Amino acid sequence: MVPNSWMSCHLGDFMEFKNGLNADKSQYGYGLKFVNVMDVFGNDILTEDKIIGRVNVAESQLESNLLKFGDVLFNRTSETFDEIAMSAVYLDDKPAVFGGFVIRARPSNGILSPAYSVYLFQSSKFRNQVIKLGQGAVRANIGQKDLAKVKVSLPPLPEQKKIAQILSTWDKAITVTEKLLANSQQQKKALMQQLLTGKKRLLDKNGVRFGGEWKKVRLGSVADMNSGGTPKSNIEEYYGGNIPWVSIADMTKQGKWISSTEKYLTKLGLENSSARIYPKNSVLYAMYASIGECSIAQVPLSSSQAILGIRPKSDLNFEFLYFFLTSLKEKIKLQGQQGTQSNLNAAMVKDFALYLPSMEEQQKIAAVLSTADQEVSALQQKLDALKQEKKALMQQLLTGKRRVKVDN
Repeated sequence: MVPNSWMSCHLGDFMEFKNGLNADKSQYGYGLKFVNVMDVFGNDILTEDKIIGRVNVAESQLESNLLKFGDVLFNRTSETFDEIAMSAVYLDDKPAVFGGFVIRARPSNGILSPAYSVYLFQSSKFRNQVIKLGQGAVRANIGQKDLAKVKVSLPPLPEQKKIAQILSTWDKAITVTEKLLANSQQQKKALMQQLLTGKKRLLDKNGVRFGGEWKKVRLGSVADMNSGGTPKSNIEEYYGGNIPWVSIADMTKQGKWISSTEKYLTKLGLENSSARIYPKNSVLYAMYASIGECSIAQVPLSSSQAILGIRPKSDLNFEFLYFFLTSLKEKIKLQGQQGTQSNLNAAMVKDFALYLPSMEEQQKIAAVLSTADQEVSALQQKLDALKQEKKALMQQLLTGKRRVKVDN
């Protein structure tokens, strides 16, 4: 229930809407900063320096298409209904204009704080309404008239400003954590590049730096491998057992370690399909769809035919192999995107060349990279928690379920 001091109204009651300009191709690339759909998608708060594009605007079109501090920009169209009317608030006094696929909503009457509008148009109440109002068969669209119908609840201005102040504190914490995560990921990537190629050598158990040449091998000579299979889904006896059956979706969701899955097979299911049980510490490698995705089996399990189960032999450490295959992920994905290698097979993976140090050095490298992995994972978990907490707080503050104390 909305607090008594809050105002319920439609956007059309206090906002003026306008579609942006459509310029000739020759006008782009110079002139004023020009807001397009990607600028709206990429920013909750938009300032002139964040805008990439430019357009040369005729004097007759300039005044009506200029942005002012506090203007709210919505994208008119998208491939999905979930992404129409995404918003960015222009919090700058420098001149800029906006494009034809963007709707400018200019607040009037002084009842909306620009800082508060950043969060108002991210709220679930607002998003649910605009998604329902979207139209179109091939692409989702929303127009000025539909936006004007959307109903919102506005607290008094002092409360709006206090709510925005609180939520901006969470945004700052999220931004800091995102930067720490990006730095940690970059450091891990650089460390992998150095350690997995022997450019950087670690210390052995006696504190002496590892030496000696690494041995070049083909992966198929130091590991056994085979792909899995999918028992027929219409035979109930094949499912409901205690053997985890891994799909690529399980790998992308769980990451490095997999011990449980959505589906479990019975031994009967394994006997009547090409699926096999991979032992603990097997490395799982995606050959289709998310090519190059990699995980490690924490327990004996089986997999779909899209996944290769790689079982290292005695002179190959399973975590060293995991990090080696992970280091190839970007290269493999790029090849797939170019169409030269849209999928892999066991023969291709067996032919992967790698350089192997001693088992002791492999274990040391794996231990250092695992520590780096844990740091990245901890920051990712912290970031996810901050976003969830902010989302829950927004739900309470923007509906009046939780009130803030406003200074006199």
